[in-house]
Amino acid sequence: MAENGMAQEMTPLEKKICEQIEYYFGDHNLPRDKFLKEQIKLEDGWVPLETMIKFNRLSRLTTDFTVIVEGLKKSKSGLLEISKDKTKIRRSPSKPLPEFDEYKNSVKARSVYVKGFPTSATLDEIKDWFDENGHVENIQMRRTLQRQFKGSVFVVFDNLDSATKFVETPGLKYKDTDMIVLFKDAYFVKKAEEKKQHKATKSKNYEKEQQQKQVQDLDVRDMKSFEEKTGCLLKFAGDLADQTCREDIHEIFSNHGEIQWIDFIRGAKEGNILFKTNAKEALEKATAAHGGKLQLRHKDVTWEMVDGEEEKAVLKKIIEDQQESLNKRRVKARRGRGRGRGGKGGWGQQRVQFQGKKTTFEDEDDAATSPKKRTLEETGSVDEPAAKQLKTGQSGDQ
Repeated sequence: MAENGMAQEMTPLEKKICEQIEYYFGDHNLPRDKFLKEQIKLEDGWVPLETMIKFNRLSRLTTDFTVIVEGLKKSKSGLLEISKDKTKIRRSPSKPLPEFDEYKNSVKARSVYVKGFPTSATLDEIKDWFDENGHVENIQMRRTLQRQFKGSVFVVFDNLDSATKFVETPGLKYKDTDMIVLFKDAYFVKKAEEKKQHKATKSKNYEKEQQQKQVQDLDVRDMKSFEEKTGCLLKFAGDLADQTCREDIHEIFSNHGEIQWIDFIRGAKEGNILFKTNAKEALEKATAAHGGKLQLRHKDVTWEMVDGEEEKAVLKKIIEDQQESLNKRRVKARRGRGRGRGGKGGWGQQRVQFQGKKTTFEDEDDAATSPKKRTLEETGSVDEPAAKQLKTGQSGDQ
């Protein structure tokens, strides 16, 4: 800049003006700012101040050319030049944009994830907080699909040392809230691991459900062969507590006999247990293991073997009950698949309204902006021109 480097002190307003304009022409914004790149091609890099004051965030600071020029004169960055007639500015030819790959790697190393801001926080409030903790080049406010601020940001520091110092600073707080701080790369590694674990858990649960269904299906077939077996049924009765459940029965017979089916509902006073092996042996082992007295929830219970015609009748009822339960599960599964295909399910056709692609990543927390496509929030600090055809901007205030 023709008159840069002066030792005059900037006013708070001049400081904000310089930061804003230097952001527009800076390494982070300029390469991705289509409108501004087109403007600098028109007149050897010069852009009229008349054009610049159409950018929202700058226009909210001032539209006075004199104030803008006086502020830029005091900047020590050397990034911008002022034309002799003080009506235009440009990025200094002595400070060309860095090579793309070099700059991309540099930005990656200096990028930090910070979470803990209230969702009502504004970009200016967040920027003021960062100004107290290190100079930043760009702030990206992360938002939901509904454009609601998520309380977290990706921020690019001006150099690696500043970024490292910030990440390693213990006990960072925004007002009274402890902040979560990670290098951006570390954040993505963490989220990928969480996603992997979630997927593994989901897969494990699915496999477990399928195994249980397979076991139940096999049980139905196996039970049909029990129609000719004897000695596997045990009847129990007593003044049972209303809370008595099948889990209580499984617990007292664990390690003493393999249970095939329990014919009992909560609140009943009697029921039947079908073992895969001899019921009398299971009863004797369990009784011995419990000190000679087998109770359910501290209630006395009468246990007796079932045989003869009564045994056949009970077995027949158990088989019918489990077959009915299996058929209900199959019908429910078919209905679910029908609705999933968008066709008619068991309850009739349902209309499904497309609401947009859902992108998930975080918590908390979670829709991260795709690095492949620039969005309204990808350029962190400031704005777009008031005129519709101008599309320069920084995130969080558009």
